[in-house]
Amino acid sequence: MSTPPPYLDDAQIERLAELLEQRAVPFKGFNLEALDGFLSALVVSPSTVPAGEWQPLVWGGKPPRWDSPEEAAEVERLLMGHWNMCSARVRHGEDDLPDHLAPLMWLPEDPELSGEEALHEDELDVGHDWALGFFEGVALREAEWDRWLDENDWMEEIFDHLDRLASGEAINGDDPTATPTPVGYRERLAVVLSLPGMLADLHHHRIDALTPRTPIRREDEPGRNDPCPCGSGRKHKKCCGTH
Repeated sequence: MSTPPPYLDDAQIERLAELLEQRAVPFKGFNLEALDGFLSALVVSPSTVPAGEWQPLVWGGKPPRWDSPEEAAEVERLLMGHWNMCSARVRHGEDDLPDHLAPLMWLPEDPELSGEEALHEDELDVGHDWALGFFEGVALREAEWDRWLDENDWMEEIFDHLDRLASGEAINGDDPTATPTPVGYRERLAVVLSLPGMLADLHHHRIDALTPRTPIRREDEPGRNDPCPCGSGRKHKKCCGTH
């Protein structure tokens, strides 16, 4: 297989979206937006998820039988190019994210045109599939994510935002029995725009968590029978080593 691209260009994105609609979505696999969320979760995951584990899920659990080895190689290259794209994205915050690394999701062309009340129902679902895909990625390392969430309160806020995108509902206040309120388009858009910053925070935490810590060692002490470093001329065990 040729080297995957560092990110997908417009033609590659269109080709991957077409393949997913034809060969994944009918079998309960991912569309392009869900795949983008799925891979975004994997690149910030507490532990590495190998391609052999996640790729079958893209297609609903079982990879399709491709028409030729060339087509199979093309699909592999597109998927890994998308992975590279998501990996590069999390190294940027929302203020310095290059356009070619922006999350792949559908947005209305002119959301200010008529006001929220006039938007179609599908437009109110902005970010829905992306968040569902993200949670599918989290599920592959659920126990490890749960540990991170238990140890880091700030992550809970990120997951709450994503849950609002996925469910379309928000609980006001801390009462879980309260009646949820629908999440409007403006709120959805605010969460979508903040996704790069959230992913960058998770990425930095992952790097920090996986970076080996070099223990701070005390200077090597002399052996018990070595001359004491204090200069007394006595053996260390009978001088300062007795302290």
